[in-house]
Amino acid sequence: MYVTSVINIHDLSKKFKSFELDIPSLNIPKGFSTALIGENGAGKSTFINILAGIRLDYKGKIDYFNGEKDEEKIREDTGYTGPGSYFMPHWNISQIAEASTLLFDNFNKEKFFEICSTMGIKLSGVESFSKFSDGMKMKVILANVFARETKMLLLDEPASPLDPLMRERLCEMLREYLDEGNGEKSILFSTHNIADMESVTDYAIIMERGKVVEQGFVEDLKEKYILVKGDINDADKAGSILFSFQKNGYGFEGLCLADDIERLAELDISKEIPSLSQISLAVMKKYTYLSEENL
Repeated sequence: MYVTSVINIHDLSKKFKSFELDIPSLNIPKGFSTALIGENGAGKSTFINILAGIRLDYKGKIDYFNGEKDEEKIREDTGYTGPGSYFMPHWNISQIAEASTLLFDNFNKEKFFEICSTMGIKLSGVESFSKFSDGMKMKVILANVFARETKMLLLDEPASPLDPLMRERLCEMLREYLDEGNGEKSILFSTHNIADMESVTDYAIIMERGKVVEQGFVEDLKEKYILVKGDINDADKAGSILFSFQKNGYGFEGLCLADDIERLAELDISKEIPSLSQISLAVMKKYTYLSEENL
């Protein structure tokens, strides 16, 4: 399947004292929702901040929207959410709306108030942004972004401060955003817990210690890896073949690369399609182990 890219990345790097983000080549598919998956400290926020223009102290080349060069247009066409001081702490909802109207030509104030209302955000009163809970702050930030007419969303851990019901609503909003775009809108969001966001993930990029260690469309990844379960008597033999492996007193389970599944033919095993969460966890563990071996 031929897929165009909304972002093309070449030789991207950013060095810190004890950490380096190093991405030689990466393409974010256009028209899909891409999950950037990794544990805390994997480099997800640094990566998204670079893409969003928050960090400029990096090396490499980033192409947006098929070579768009107008930085102002890229900014208008991109919606970003992240932690930190997003709005002035003393602003209330009305002041946030007024400021956003001045900052972005594509901001729809009426749509912002409508989204706030559906999210349970009080529109009246003078309560300042700083007084909101973390979950309520994220709701306001998301409402602000979805009230703009953009081509791409860059969302840094948008689900983390939200309750389960709001996480489900966020997934619905992301799907609606893509559907409205008819293939012209794209999403990249980061998460360290994919279970709540798997339903809205089309493409996955798994990071470990500043590097991309796995990527692909979810359907392809679920064909590349097979969840295998078996009896404890076969655990040792299976363990030498499986990509990931764990056992208890009753049996074992793990992921097997589809290319290796015939090597388990003599064993009494069951095969299942893994979840993206299971694949992600196995890949992160595998590459953490390999990294520690090389230290």
